[in-house]
Amino acid sequence: MLQSQNWIACFHLSLPPDLTIMRLFDNLHTYQKRFPGKVLFQFKANGKWHDIPVEEFIAVSRQLSKALYAAGIRKDDKVGIISNNRPEWNMVDYACQYLGAVSVPIYSTLLEEDIAYIFQDAGVKMVFATGDELCEKAHRASKGIGDFKAVYSFDPSHTFGFWKDFSQTGSDVSDATIDEMSASVDTEDLLTLIYTSGTTGKPKGVMLTHQNLFSNVKSCTPCFPLTPDSKALSFLPLCHIYERMLSYLYISIGITVAYAESMDTIGENMKEVHPNLFCTVPRLLEKVYDKIVAKGQELTGIKRALFFWALKLGQQYELNSDMGFWYRFQLGLANKIIFNKWREALGGEVKFIVSGGAALQPRLARVFSAAQIVVMEGYGLTETSPVISVNRYEEASRKIGSVGLVIDGVEAKIAADGEILSRGPHIMKGYYKRPDLTAECIDADGWFHTGDIGEFQDGKFLKITDRKKEMFKTSGGKYVAPQGIENKLKESMVIEQAMVIGDGEKFPAALIVPSFDGLKSWCKIKEIDWTDNASMLKEKVIQDKFQHELDKTNEGLAQYEKIKKIKVVEGPWTVDTGDMTPSLKLKRKILMAKYAKEVEAIYRE
Repeated sequence: MLQSQNWIACFHLSLPPDLTIMRLFDNLHTYQKRFPGKVLFQFKANGKWHDIPVEEFIAVSRQLSKALYAAGIRKDDKVGIISNNRPEWNMVDYACQYLGAVSVPIYSTLLEEDIAYIFQDAGVKMVFATGDELCEKAHRASKGIGDFKAVYSFDPSHTFGFWKDFSQTGSDVSDATIDEMSASVDTEDLLTLIYTSGTTGKPKGVMLTHQNLFSNVKSCTPCFPLTPDSKALSFLPLCHIYERMLSYLYISIGITVAYAESMDTIGENMKEVHPNLFCTVPRLLEKVYDKIVAKGQELTGIKRALFFWALKLGQQYELNSDMGFWYRFQLGLANKIIFNKWREALGGEVKFIVSGGAALQPRLARVFSAAQIVVMEGYGLTETSPVISVNRYEEASRKIGSVGLVIDGVEAKIAADGEILSRGPHIMKGYYKRPDLTAECIDADGWFHTGDIGEFQDGKFLKITDRKKEMFKTSGGKYVAPQGIENKLKESMVIEQAMVIGDGEKFPAALIVPSFDGLKSWCKIKEIDWTDNASMLKEKVIQDKFQHELDKTNEGLAQYEKIKKIKVVEGPWTVDTGDMTPSLKLKRKILMAKYAKEVEAIYRE
C-alpha cells in the first residue's frame, strides 16, 4: 500500500493560511482578498477577448443566487447546467453553492432520453443551457417533473428566459439572507451530482461534497509549477470533474482562466492567450501530434530531413537518463530549429500539459518532453474527485508509461486480483439513491474499488494496465488487456482508432478506423495516386500497409496477445455517433453490436 508522500522539493505552492474552511465559495472570496481587481476569467465574443475581474464575478454570482432564492431554490435542491465552457457556467455553479443547492452538470451531447432520465433521477428543478436548441432539449426532457420551474438560456432567446433578466428577479432578496444560507453550508454537504457516462446501463449519480473537491484541490496544488502570474486555457467540458476540479485549483492559486471559443479554435486561441498550461485528454494530443507529423510529411529536401531527424531524436528521449553529450547536443539543436515551432504553435509559453481520462501513448510523452513541453499524466475517476495520482513536473518525479505518484492525503493499494483501491477524503459520498451500488464499490474499510488493474513501478509510480471490466479471456483461457495493444496500434500514422476484441474466441483481433490524412500523406511519399477513400482501402498496397503496421504492433506481445486479424471499418467513432462516452472512452458493447457482422466474419472466415 502506498500513502502519498511529499515527493516534490520545489514548486510547492501552499494554499493561503486564511483558507481554512473547506467550502468552494470560501476559496473564491479568498481569491478576492489576495488579488483585488485581478481578472478571474477571460472569454472571447465577437472577435474580442473580454475580462471578468473577480469582484464582478462574485457580484453577478451572488445576484444570481438571490434570483434562485426568490424562485424557491433552497438547500439541496438540484439545478442543471447544459452548456459549453463559459464564465456563466461558473456563475451558476457558485450561485448554487451560496444557497447550498446542488449543481447537476450535463453533457450537451447526451441523448434527450438520457437527459430526461438524469432530470427525473436527480429531481432537477431548474436548468441553465446555451442557446435555443439545448434549451428546447432540456425543456422536453423536463416533462413530467412536477415541481420543475423553468429553463433559462445563457444566450438571448425569443423562446426561453434570458439568464441576465432572470438574475434581476432577486433584487428584493437581501445580502443577509444569502449570507445566512451560505453559513448553513457544511463541508460535508453535497456540492454537485455528476452522472457517469453510462457505458453500461443507466448513468449513476456520483455525490461529491465540498470536502471531496477541496481535499483534491489542496492535494494537487503542490504538484504543479504554478504561480498567481500563470494563465490557463480551458476547453475540456466543465461538466467533467477533471476540468472542474482544476478550475477550482486555479482559483485557489489565483491564476486567470481563459476559455477557448470551441474545440475547433483551440490552436488559434492558444496563440492569442499564450497559456502556461492546459489540461487535455490523450485523444486530443494524438490529433495534435498527427497534424504535426502530417505537415512534416509535406516538407521536401533538407527541411523534411531535419524534421524527421528531430522527431527521431524525440522518440528516443528517456527521463532520468544520461543520454550522453552527443544526444544532448543534437537535442539542443533540434529544439532551436524544429521543436521551437511546436512550442510557438501552442502559444509559445506552455510550460506543461496535464493529461488524463485515458492512457497516454508513451511516444507522445517522450516527444513532447524532448520538445520542452512537459506532459504530466495523471489518474482518477469521477468517484475520486477525481485525482488519485499524477506525474510531477521535475523529471525525478515523472515516469513515462505511469500515471505518477499518489497525491498527498490519498491512500492507494493493489488488491490481490490486481485492482487499484483508494481511500481518503477524496472518495465520493456515494451513488445518489443507490446504496446498493455504493456498497459494491466502497468496502467496509472505506476502500473504493476503481475497476482498474494496475501496479506500482519502482515502489511508487502507479501504472494502469487495463480496465478490469475490459479485460477478456480467449477460449484458450488467456486474459488479454486491450488498452495497451490499442495504444500501440494507434501509434501508426495510418490508424485513427482501434478496438481489440476476442472474448471467448481463439485469438485476439481488432477493428480499425483508418486515418485518411495519414494514408494520404503516406501515399504522397510513395508516389501513389489517391482516388477516393473507399476505393483506396481496397487497394492491395494499402492493405499491405495495414498488415505492416499490425506486424509492428505484434512485436513484443506475448503469443496469446498477438492480433491475428484486423478489419477496417467506417468511422470515426465519436461522441456524436454514440460510439464514445463524453470523456472519449470507447463504448465497447455498442461497437460490438454495431459491427456484429464484421466480427462474425473475422472469426468465421
